[in-house]
Amino acid sequence: MDDLYTTMGLVEVREMDPAGRAVLVYEARPGMCHSGGVVQGGFVTGWIDAAMAHAAIAKNGDSVTPMTLELKVSFFAPARPGPVIAEGWVERHGRRTCFYEGCLKDSAGTVLAKGTSTILLADRARIEAASRAAQAPS
Repeated sequence: MDDLYTTMGLVEVREMDPAGRAVLVYEARPGMCHSGGVVQGGFVTGWIDAAMAHAAIAKNGDSVTPMTLELKVSFFAPARPGPVIAEGWVERHGRRTCFYEGCLKDSAGTVLAKGTSTILLADRARIEAASRAAQAPS
């Protein structure tokens, strides 16, 4: 598992459905919390964003990189330390531009937050080549 997923507390990719759905399990840690033991909203947003991106990869294969063009998250209840489940699914799919939705639930199934995302499907090889070129010494 890479550093990003370790930092985010990924425990398990539970589901990757080719119909365009993904379920990821995270462990919300006390170090992710601000006052009152509430998980900082950036982690909640990141978990939902990752679930939607995984749903896009499940539907389109790993030759694409889902690039978030727009992201909106509504928070309904505080996330607290412990396991949380992020779900993502396709709402509408175009050739390159897609609309995904997602949510974060606690272990009891209570929806803590919901998100929507406009995603651009980019060619993974092209994105990786551009990243390597940007990191190369000049």
